[in-house]
Amino acid sequence: MLFAVLAIAGAAIGLLAGLFGIGGGAISVPVFFEVFQLLGHGPELAMPLAVGTSLAVIIPTSINSVRGHYLRGTVDMDLLRSWAAPVLAGVLLGSLIARYAEPWVFQLVFVVVASVNAAKLLSGGKGWRLADQLPGKLALRLYGAVIGLVSALMGIGGGAVSNLVMTLHGVPIHRAISTSAGVGVLIAIPGTLGYMAAGWGRPDLPADAIGFVSLATFALTIPTALLTTRLGVRLAHGLSRRALETAFGLFLIAVSLRFLWDLAT
Repeated sequence: MLFAVLAIAGAAIGLLAGLFGIGGGAISVPVFFEVFQLLGHGPELAMPLAVGTSLAVIIPTSINSVRGHYLRGTVDMDLLRSWAAPVLAGVLLGSLIARYAEPWVFQLVFVVVASVNAAKLLSGGKGWRLADQLPGKLALRLYGAVIGLVSALMGIGGGAVSNLVMTLHGVPIHRAISTSAGVGVLIAIPGTLGYMAAGWGRPDLPADAIGFVSLATFALTIPTALLTTRLGVRLAHGLSRRALETAFGLFLIAVSLRFLWDLAT
């Protein structure tokens, strides 16, 4: 049953990575959290283990996704280069916090960021515009650091956060989603290494884990994720801007409600 759940989750992760320019962490984190609890781990271990393993899964799915979008000419490589260093700094700080934070911290960050983004998307963006273009270098670097920090705590590739930043500054939704796939690569690699280091040496880790990253869960999820990523890319470029915004917004609301249920129970 667990193998089947992880295979299905992998397919959903890959589809979402291509469709929304995200690493799929919004699916993998809650699924992995439930799986680790079913295996007998308490929430104080299950949550950081779910987040760290999610970041590991995001590495290949984001690379596959950004490649597909890049071939269609919609990835802003200059923006990705300017975000590289500050995103790394934010991810490393988030990984450090992960060693000491309570499970509800991860879930609350997830709910707040996802809900704000969903409200913007479902409203059509009316009144949700800070500027007509991206800000200068200093502000962009600050944005990059915040994206890295929040994404490391949420266990996502940064797509939901970077997409929000870009669309608030007038970047078209298709270009924002495509570039967000590249942000996933910037976040997932250092994030995975950071979570491995953060959990290193804990005596309660499962036998297959390196720090807060479960290698068995990673191996069972990746095959189906890679199979569906390109399908997601094709769907993203076939949908209208409004349809894409609505689909992404509804997806984020569903995930937020899932974590709110956990916080309330």
